[in-house]
Amino acid sequence: MNAKEMHDKSPDELRQMLTDLKKESFNLRFQQATGQMENTAAMRKARRGAARVKTILNQKAAAAAKTEA
Repeated sequence: MNAKEMHDKSPDELRQMLTDLKKESFNLRFQQATGQMENTAAMRKARRGAARVKTILNQKAAAAAKTEA
């Protein structure tokens, strides 16, 4: 999912997506530690996806704070 599609989602949906990405990252770390990981690029995708969601959440929070002030 790209950033433009994420901007259309509500903050609650983004938080749920962030939780899912963190769980995925956790599971991938375990797979790597046990030697079961086949796709090493999946870790990078999960980390970057989580960072992208956090960035959009922070942008939405800043925009909301700016409109209130």
